[in-house]
Amino acid sequence: MNSVHAELIEDEGESRYKITDIIGKEDGLGVENLQGSGIIAGETSRAYQETITISMVTCRTIGIGAYVVRLGQRVIQVENSHIILTGAAALNKLLGREVYSSNNQLGGVQIMANNGISHAVVPTDFEGVHLVLKWLSYMPKDMHSSIPIIQSLDPIDRDIEFCPTKTPYDPRHMVAGRMDPVTNKWESGFFDEGSWMEIMEKWAKSVVVGRARLGGIPLGVICVETRTVELEVPADPANDDSEAKLISQAGQVWFPDSAYKTAQAIKDFNKEKLPLMVFANWRGFSGGMKDMFDQVLKYGAYIVDAFVEYSQPVFIYIPPYAELRGGAWVVLDPSINLKHMEMYADPDSRGGVLEPEGTVEIKYRSKDLFKTMSRIDPECMQIRQQLAYPELKSDVKHHLEIKLQERQQKILPMYHQVAVAFADLHDTAGRMQDKNVIQDIIVWRKARRFFHGRLQRLLLENQVKLAVWEMSPSLTDGQVESMLRRWFVEAKGAVNGYLWDDNESVVEWLEEQMQNESMVNLVKENIRALQRDAAIRNIRNTLQKYPEVAMDSIIHITQNMSSAQRADVMKILSSMGLGNESNSK
Repeated sequence: MNSVHAELIEDEGESRYKITDIIGKEDGLGVENLQGSGIIAGETSRAYQETITISMVTCRTIGIGAYVVRLGQRVIQVENSHIILTGAAALNKLLGREVYSSNNQLGGVQIMANNGISHAVVPTDFEGVHLVLKWLSYMPKDMHSSIPIIQSLDPIDRDIEFCPTKTPYDPRHMVAGRMDPVTNKWESGFFDEGSWMEIMEKWAKSVVVGRARLGGIPLGVICVETRTVELEVPADPANDDSEAKLISQAGQVWFPDSAYKTAQAIKDFNKEKLPLMVFANWRGFSGGMKDMFDQVLKYGAYIVDAFVEYSQPVFIYIPPYAELRGGAWVVLDPSINLKHMEMYADPDSRGGVLEPEGTVEIKYRSKDLFKTMSRIDPECMQIRQQLAYPELKSDVKHHLEIKLQERQQKILPMYHQVAVAFADLHDTAGRMQDKNVIQDIIVWRKARRFFHGRLQRLLLENQVKLAVWEMSPSLTDGQVESMLRRWFVEAKGAVNGYLWDDNESVVEWLEEQMQNESMVNLVKENIRALQRDAAIRNIRNTLQKYPEVAMDSIIHITQNMSSAQRADVMKILSSMGLGNESNSK
């Protein structure tokens, strides 16, 4: 029925039916399939916003299947599998010649791992499933649960043995540790040994991202490649003028691809409810013509957007001999999200608008150095005094000027070096702390214990804050923070109020309050008081808005009371009535 549409026409004196549309006897022949694909795409996009989505490509995914994989974001691709929009054979027919020999050229791992679509590549299905389970071990079981914290076998109070250097190094050694090539001994990194899992390794290599554990607590991790890396751009067989390119990218610089990778990782970690650790070591964004054309500005702005939305603790830490400058500082500054972001620095780190050489080039040029020489160098001062004689002969004056220039040029490198050191002293961690742009100066070797204690505290505080905001959503973060501090001082006494600044003491107190049911629980009692106040406030607001339901509400409430409670209510009402009568007399 209704499998075709037709219209009656007259053709050479005969009545005929001209078919105008073929509907089809069965459903599922054409655009309704595309509509179904649109439904799948929309649901997958919503699923990424609402829960954890992971895709594993084991063979081939085409068309909407490719979009579903990307919309789920986290992709594991098995070797020899393909993520494609159109098959090689169909494209060859469209182009009218044999261009592509296989689907690998269109969506194999050498394409999808290098452009960031695939977050990881595995050789077999078994290893893919194993990797899915490992990823899930870092994530909460559902969107209403806390992150999974396990007992760590790696002591949290140990020193970090690997230390970053002034020369380029592999940042993975900083976070995961390494085997020392000289002593052949293990040098521990920042995170728990064996917990580091890198993602999107082949794409945008100037930034390294992954997940790790700190004292058993899972975190998202972003760090910086300090070495020069190479970007491979493959040639397209469909374009005769296309050729493969190998582009060098300097370390400590955000390029369009690495800025996008950073923003994407932050977004994913936020959806997973993971705290975030950023080891900051950027000199800035690449601002050349090609990079500006490739939208480095847009992807840098994406980083800010991702931090604004972040709802878990974020630590920005500048490691030893690292630097954070210019626009790179701007997109990481804690003022972007004061509620969740904090910045710390090692004593040997640096931060500023420009590098010292650049500052000297602008603010302390050669002419300024010459003025300084004339002010403090004895020989230059003496020549200047001689040149100041009004009756000086021209040949003597010329000789003295040459002598002064020779002296200036001789000591110029030394003065330039001093100027650079002077400019560098404006970028120290001590100045950052004095200007309140960082929370504290943390020595690298002891950083593991500090950040674990700080992270524990913030996670526990967030649990309490969420409970408070559920009752009183109008309170600001600062107000709830003050409330927590007041409760702490009430519990510990005013004499121990200084312990509020000690993370370990606050963690110990919060764990007692949240977990121990047998003791007097000040935090839970205060939260229950807030719940009662919120309930009374809601009832009062409702009765003010709808006064006609007051009598019905009283009846309903008294019906759910015990006999003793009803008797108490009657006494209160009676006393209120007597009071009103006496006032009327």
